[in-house]
Amino acid sequence: MTLHLKDRNPTVTPEQMVEQLVPPEMFSEVSFDSYIPDPNEPTQAAAVQTGRRFVADVIKLTKQRNKKGLFGRKSTPPHGVGLYLDGGFGVGKTHLLASIFHSVPSPKSFGTFVEYTHLVGALGFNRCVEYLSDHSVLCIDEFELDDPGDTMVMSRLLTELAARGVSIVATSNTLPGQLGEGRFAAQDFLREINKLSSVFESVRVDGPDYRHRDLPPAPDPLTDDELIAIAEADPTATLDTFDALSEHLSKLHPSRYKQLVEGISKVCISGVHPADNQTVALRIVVLADRLYDAGIPVLVSGAKLDEIFTPEMVAGGYRKKYLRATSRLLALSRFASADAAK
Repeated sequence: MTLHLKDRNPTVTPEQMVEQLVPPEMFSEVSFDSYIPDPNEPTQAAAVQTGRRFVADVIKLTKQRNKKGLFGRKSTPPHGVGLYLDGGFGVGKTHLLASIFHSVPSPKSFGTFVEYTHLVGALGFNRCVEYLSDHSVLCIDEFELDDPGDTMVMSRLLTELAARGVSIVATSNTLPGQLGEGRFAAQDFLREINKLSSVFESVRVDGPDYRHRDLPPAPDPLTDDELIAIAEADPTATLDTFDALSEHLSKLHPSRYKQLVEGISKVCISGVHPADNQTVALRIVVLADRLYDAGIPVLVSGAKLDEIFTPEMVAGGYRKKYLRATSRLLALSRFASADAAK
């Protein structure tokens, strides 16, 4: 019997939502020692040393937070510290971020900017603060500034948590329209979180700039019969039409997408076509991120994977999101091709 994502309706408790904020599998065992700095880029080695110092500061602050004052009560927590890793693609910022995560005491969280905004949306602001306020650190990958509302919420969240002693480390993402290619600089990040700007140490991580590298060509779609045969041959594969999957995603909070694809070996989608609107497209972006984190191959019929996001969408304010999602979907399609070749 063929599985369908549209038939899966996972439930996620608040505790599970917080617990799932960990590095993706590909960064589950990285460390500062496994990060190999480019000898031609001295900022990379310097970033490693800054990361190690940040970890030492977090450990020290955690011990201070756990000390009790007079009458056995905990003293006022020290203010959290902040670190911002600013750099282009492919220089190892996520590796360094995960290394920090693995080096600090629990509880702690690692997630993308979008995952944290989804957490606030699902739990509500006050409950989110409550669940995260005992953390030693919040690691935020791909901090985004393309949505003023989300940026304001995150700035407020980080301000509240830092005041309670939670330290914060973030990596940069891109802001369309800036610096020709869209990557925002450290001053933009600090301006948007102005209440915390004095807390953050900004560290530049230089390296080869992969932003100008063209995406690999999208593979030709399969026929519907080929797709059905592949799905039916694998008891843990799923098969959905693009429209049915898009409709189902609209009924699930994005914080549940991780559980939606849990235990799935490959995802087959028939009848792929350009997204009808931005809301549908952004849900596909989140699904692509969760599939990529889990390393689940994707096979399609209909349109090619690089045609899901229209040229108008890619030229708009969410350009970086769409390019990232396209790149990840193409990578997942290559995983599928490699499996088929075995």
